[in-house]
Amino acid sequence: MREDLPLTVTHEVRDRCLCLHLQRAARAIGRRFDEALRPVGLTHGQYSLLVSLNRPEPPKIGDVAYLLAMDRTTLTANLKPLERRGLLKMWKDPQDKRNRRLALTDAGRDVLVQAVPIWRDTHDEVDRLLSDKDSAPLKTDLMALSFGA
Repeated sequence: MREDLPLTVTHEVRDRCLCLHLQRAARAIGRRFDEALRPVGLTHGQYSLLVSLNRPEPPKIGDVAYLLAMDRTTLTANLKPLERRGLLKMWKDPQDKRNRRLALTDAGRDVLVQAVPIWRDTHDEVDRLLSDKDSAPLKTDLMALSFGA
């Protein structure tokens, strides 16, 4: 070990780093939801993406990217397998050909109808694991970190 980088720094990061703790928690919760949603053939990311399309007007790809905190390139890559499965459709926005619109297909809605109860049950399990049974403050703080920074 070097004197200018003692083990105490490693322990400080392990114990204090919010980024590390959030990433670990995100991975753990992601694995939990991935496993739960496997019977309907979705990952937690795909579920969130499909749910984000469940709205009266087909959103622009940029609006979905913002909601999911993804860059457009990553979102487009994640849309392709869902489009190939027939769960969503994409088309050029008639008002602005540079934009694309997204919408659920009937098959996409059918998968969500199956997935929502699974998501609810899994979410209930996660809620029970939280020490503070009211997760609203946690969600508020996470939203502030996501959209306020």
